[in-house]
Amino acid sequence: MGKEHPNTTLVTVTHDPEGKGIELFKEMQQSLEEIYDKLFITISEESSKELIKEIENSSFNYKVIPKKGAANARREALNFALTGKGRYFHYCDFDRVLTWGKNHLNELKVLVGDMSNYEYLILGRTGRAMNTHPIEWIETEKITNHIVSLELGIKVDITAGSCGFSRESAEYINRYSKEKMTDAEWAMIVQRIAKRQVDYRAVEGLEYEEEINGLNRTISESEKWFSRLRLSYIISETAMKIGK
Repeated sequence: MGKEHPNTTLVTVTHDPEGKGIELFKEMQQSLEEIYDKLFITISEESSKELIKEIENSSFNYKVIPKKGAANARREALNFALTGKGRYFHYCDFDRVLTWGKNHLNELKVLVGDMSNYEYLILGRTGRAMNTHPIEWIETEKITNHIVSLELGIKVDITAGSCGFSRESAEYINRYSKEKMTDAEWAMIVQRIAKRQVDYRAVEGLEYEEEINGLNRTISESEKWFSRLRLSYIISETAMKIGK
């Protein structure tokens, strides 16, 4: 069967010790393989062996890596994807692309088909999609998104774990990305260093489902808020310093 979008590559990462995504991956595997030309994933070595086996038996190009944080995994995945010949890339956290495909497959197909129109496209959440998230995410991300919007000069939701970009933008990101968090960093590299246009689109598919998108561990309520506040600070600080 021919690929729906022959120039667009999926770039994704996962750290899933409990194998929470296994059943949904089995359900969505064929759809994802049809939508994208190529698929590249980095998987933490601490992830479920069953999940790794399922991915090994799919069309995904995969690389098992040490667990060194989300930013490192994203950089590894992008560097890996650039070994292919893709002209356009869709980065999306693995749990996010699974819930997107399950609940809003047509929206995902349309988006991937549009990817060639952008140098860099920040993908954020509609109001409805945002409101499916835990309150500590919603409240702390308001601050991050306000600061990043001021820095970019356009109103964005930067913390949804997804973006699209051209190969040229990808090469700049691959060369310059080094921060603790990439959410704002990649967009700033493209706007300030590559001097290319950054656009924004809000989507329904980046919604939250606790059983798929929730934490892999149990923490206290105050820890939930503090961890999200820490992320907000790091991402906001990154937006203010990159490329200046």
